[in-house]
Amino acid sequence: MPADVLGFRVAFALAFGLIMIVALEALPLDHLPQLSHEKLEVYQKSIALLALSTQVLSTVPRGHAELCDQLKRAALSVPLNIAEASGRTGSLDNAKHYSIARGSALECGAIFDVFHTLQILDPKLYHQAKLLIVAEVSMLSKLCMKR
Repeated sequence: MPADVLGFRVAFALAFGLIMIVALEALPLDHLPQLSHEKLEVYQKSIALLALSTQVLSTVPRGHAELCDQLKRAALSVPLNIAEASGRTGSLDNAKHYSIARGSALECGAIFDVFHTLQILDPKLYHQAKLLIVAEVSMLSKLCMKR
């Protein structure tokens, strides 16, 4: 292939790529293309729980650093493992990552229970977290069996 044709193709590809980037940047956030895991309701709930956990962590009084660190890790683990499971092709791999996400969601539930028992958490936030966690665990349990 002549160099000028190859150069044109490269220039065209770069220009087209830039046009696509500009077009995507102009889209409102709720109209951006989605990856497969982002379409899953369980993933969306896990992101909501992560946001709620972050909000809760800012209200926990001093002296509970170990619980805060554990909640941060567990809440982050759920959407990351859902995304990883969604990207796997083998059903055993999928089940493994959905199972890890389920375990992390259960761990979040236990930490929220501890916060509630110690009375260091607003009951409304506890209720919100519990609803999200129960829904997530139910969905993840089905995904573990489905695969």
